Amino acid sequence: MMQGTSRRQLLIHTGGGLAGIALASLLQAEGLLAAEGSPRRPAIDPGRPFAARPKHFPARAKNVLMIFCSGACSQIDTFDYKPELIKRHGQPLPGAEGLITFQGGQGNLTRSPWQFRPRGECGKMISDLVPRLGELADELCFIHSLTGKTNTHGPGENLMSTGFTLDGFPSMGAWLTWALGTENQELPAYVAIPDPRGTPQSSVNNWGPGFLPAAFQGTDFNASKPLRNLQPPEGLDPATDRRTRAFLDGLNRRHLERFPGDSELAARISSYRLAARMQLSVPEVSDLATETAATLRMYGADDAQNPLKAAYARNCLLARRLVERGVRFVQVFNGAYQTGGEGVSNWDGHKHLEEQYSKHGPVLDQPTAALLRDLKQRGLLSETLVVWCTEFGRMPTFQAGASGRDHNPAGFTAWLAGAGVKAPFTYGATDEFGYQAVEGVATVHDFHATILHLLGLDHERLTYYHNGLERRLTDVHGHVIRAVLS
Repeated sequence: MMQGTSRRQLLIHTGGGLAGIALASLLQAEGLLAAEGSPRRPAIDPGRPFAARPKHFPARAKNVLMIFCSGACSQIDTFDYKPELIKRHGQPLPGAEGLITFQGGQGNLTRSPWQFRPRGECGKMISDLVPRLGELADELCFIHSLTGKTNTHGPGENLMSTGFTLDGFPSMGAWLTWALGTENQELPAYVAIPDPRGTPQSSVNNWGPGFLPAAFQGTDFNASKPLRNLQPPEGLDPATDRRTRAFLDGLNRRHLERFPGDSELAARISSYRLAARMQLSVPEVSDLATETAATLRMYGADDAQNPLKAAYARNCLLARRLVERGVRFVQVFNGAYQTGGEGVSNWDGHKHLEEQYSKHGPVLDQPTAALLRDLKQRGLLSETLVVWCTEFGRMPTFQAGASGRDHNPAGFTAWLAGAGVKAPFTYGATDEFGYQAVEGVATVHDFHATILHLLGLDHERLTYYHNGLERRLTDVHGHVIRAVLS
């Protein structure tokens, strides 16, 4: 017995300690006790894997709409204005004599072929390549100091979409829907909308589930190519189809009752039920004929002179309709990978940048600007986080012997709009030529941590145990860029 402590006092202290242990155990079991930084995994009902789930803390955004410019869109020619680059056009990049980058040696500094002008009330300098987006400068929050880990497209897309350069890791949309579920049980929680011309270079890795349960992968379809195998066979009338599905659902319920607690079986049955519901919900959400002529015109979806722009515009309209119906994560791709067609289908402007970007700029500009305007006028922008990004940036020089810019992960631009971010606002900066991030240097992990934070998730606590490691979207890195939060 401790000196100065009576038997009665010892029993009181011991009893109180046991009560505290019991209380802590109960709180832990209910998921209400977690030290800051400890893992907090969502409790998922296998029979309802997409049910909406609680966040770590109050969120500013309900859902995410990501616009991914595949091929590495040049910051120098769009949003990162550099008067010194204009002034020293044709001169060598200081301190970079003999510089070898992804495709070889570099030539001299080269100004953008497009003039930059002050836009909006804020006066942000934005290129004539994207004038419609420039009109919305007051709605945008720019991050001009992103840095990557690779100068290769596939790994770069992986990094931006999954946080890792290697294949096999969950995409951001998979992490979010695993953590939060969705508010619409009739549609997929996560939809990826590929470019009308094809998939990005890293293809399905951009919306894959990695080691997370397969249910949380993105469902990929676009306005031109609806979901495969969605329509019932010819000759099957709707009444028979409904009765058949009801009969199968009854059999599945009875089978599940025989194996209570079989989470994999419950998850499969849930997937079948969602597939059945999607036979009705996906055709409805994909039917753009219900949109007004004015809306189609605003997006450019009726542009017969530019069918690529019209097709991308229809994808943007589809994205708005999905967000409107509560889909948690929508990922729209602008640009596709085609073997043998240098720069024809994406932003990979190595040899003929002015020619290529003159085609890509109008495809991106009007539909994306219309999407932002439409979200705002419908009251959706206040609860939706819009993300514009690309896998890395471009050099301020032209490649030796070419008229285009090489890959550059040392400093590039992304922007955010909508729920929870300051606008108009600019964070970070590259050097005077747009070559390297020098102020507020941010990583892709920081970018992801910020997006998760806006959705009410602590990136350090959102973990999944895999192969002996607590895996995160942000690996073991990342800090929220708090300066951009409103």
